[in-house]
Amino acid sequence: MEADRETQRPDEQPVSDQTGPPQPGEDLDELKKENEALKKAYEDLNERHLRLAADFENFRKRTNRQTKEIREFALEKFAVDLLDVADNFERALKADDASLREGLERIQKQFTGIMERYGIRHFECINSEFNPEKHEAVACIPSNHPESTIVEEFTRGYCMHDRVIRHARVAVSQGKK
Repeated sequence: MEADRETQRPDEQPVSDQTGPPQPGEDLDELKKENEALKKAYEDLNERHLRLAADFENFRKRTNRQTKEIREFALEKFAVDLLDVADNFERALKADDASLREGLERIQKQFTGIMERYGIRHFECINSEFNPEKHEAVACIPSNHPESTIVEEFTRGYCMHDRVIRHARVAVSQGKK
């Protein structure tokens, strides 16, 4: 032992005083408990993950189903309103010639009112500058109007809430030739 003290460095402690690896049975029970706790935490997290994944999948399916229903029935009220117009056309066709024009004018007014309720309106084109975002040129004709001015409208253009849903089909002036 005397020899051990002589070879021992001052910053080292004797071997018997140092803590070594756990002795069998000492910390084994504690490690088993910790392992069980970690396994339980893993199972809880895994179960939570699986539930969240299932909830998300159900949410996705429900949202897709609702979106499909909204698309299918979005125009239902509009279509029902148009049925009144169809009924009035049938009545006008059965009417005598004297009241036919008056009936058709009333139907047109009713139809225009329905479209305006849904944000659909026509836009004026005649004597305005050609705009490819709103107009479709189907003819270019010589006229006294400046070049690129719309001189004739073949089909009306329509907007729905400031978005063009149908371009106006127009004839554009080529200028004097």
